[in-house]
Amino acid sequence: MSAAPLPPLTIALAGPRGFCAGVDRAIQIVERALEKFGAPVYVRHEIVHNKFVVDALRAKGAVFVEELDDCPVDRPVVFSAHGVPKSVPEAAEVRQMLYLDATCPLVSKVHVEADRHFRDGQQVILIGHANHPEVIGTMGQVPDGAMLLVETAAQAEMVQPADPAKVAYVTQTTLSVDDTAGIIAVLKRRFPAIHGPAKEDICYATTNRQLAVKEMAPGCDAVLVIGAPNSSNSKRLVEVAHRSGCDRAVLVQRASDIDWDALSGIRRLGITAGASAPEVLVEEVIEAARARYTVTLELVTVTEERMAFKLPKTLA
Repeated sequence: MSAAPLPPLTIALAGPRGFCAGVDRAIQIVERALEKFGAPVYVRHEIVHNKFVVDALRAKGAVFVEELDDCPVDRPVVFSAHGVPKSVPEAAEVRQMLYLDATCPLVSKVHVEADRHFRDGQQVILIGHANHPEVIGTMGQVPDGAMLLVETAAQAEMVQPADPAKVAYVTQTTLSVDDTAGIIAVLKRRFPAIHGPAKEDICYATTNRQLAVKEMAPGCDAVLVIGAPNSSNSKRLVEVAHRSGCDRAVLVQRASDIDWDALSGIRRLGITAGASAPEVLVEEVIEAARARYTVTLELVTVTEERMAFKLPKTLA
């Protein structure tokens, strides 16, 4: 007796998805440091927010620590892609440590903007999520109290800078494009003289991945976003899918996390991945779907990405 045929499933693959240039650069920095200096190489915080990536680097000899004090002075230390407060490299120099800064260049751009606004006498408003490593790093570019954090449009209505005529704003790079636009609109209405970036701070990769989900989600019965629960840009993709009309949008770290029973009856499944999630995890999910369905793949691509960032001169 032959087995019953598997039900059909169309998988819509969002493009772009997965690794961005900043994540790719950060991982390369750790790998090149291991090649050049040997193991162990210390990494302050998760290099990027993805357990699969962190575990793979750990297996090669990377040691992940929370603070600089946890690192010996005679081994290289890498700062994560999210960026660090100014006090961290300063402390590394005092201890005469060899450090490699894997901060995404687009985050570094925000750091430069914040520092410039502060030196120009502006009080800086940072639009971002409290306690996220990128926010901690950006707020650490200026003295305590010189930057105000705003997370929502409601908070933007309430924030009180010392001098409303001397205000500037910067943003976390991994926010919801739509939410951030609403917050900026409130700030511009309340503070007409506010200074902002010449080019928006939300990075190209965050923007592109959200646009792809907006294009893909409306026709899907469910959407899987592959990414880590502490990944800001991945969580934003789930929110974008919901707002785009797909009620069944969930974040999963990998195929083993998928509740296939909850997806019972679907005919079209959207898949994307956050900027820290490698393509191998997408392939793993597709293979898991093929064990349960007769799968047809369909690409939903909104743009092609060709961005690449140079490695530090120490490793180039």
